[in-house]
Amino acid sequence: MSKIRITKQFYFETGHALYGYDGKCRNVHGHSYKLSVTVIGTPSADTNDVKFGMVIDFKDLKKIVKGEIVDQFDHATVFNKNTPHVELAKELEKRGHSVILVDYQPTSEMMIIDFASKIKEKLPTNIALHSLKLQETGTSHAEWFASDN
Repeated sequence: MSKIRITKQFYFETGHALYGYDGKCRNVHGHSYKLSVTVIGTPSADTNDVKFGMVIDFKDLKKIVKGEIVDQFDHATVFNKNTPHVELAKELEKRGHSVILVDYQPTSEMMIIDFASKIKEKLPTNIALHSLKLQETGTSHAEWFASDN
């Protein structure tokens, strides 16, 4: 049976700041992210399977990505926990804001590595993460490919 790639897109709004950066992105700001998740597998050949003919039900892929990424990052602000931004993060949390502290610089490149790890953990064993594309703006994106890693 042929290997097939399935892609689903997700949208979320996230703020961040790049501590130590030499441009405007050192300031707290946000993006309307678009995340494309591509998995690869063989469609089910079991005629008794309710997922017959599917690599993965789009609904099941959505549940994984929403739970691990979208629901966590949407309308949150991400800071590197190893920077002075942690003080700002504490103040925002005190005021009821959603804050995520990570152990990396929250660039698109580092976020996509984090996302790949989280998604791979939750996929069924017969399905592999093929690639991710994280679009930060209309003209800028980062890509992650399993074949490169």
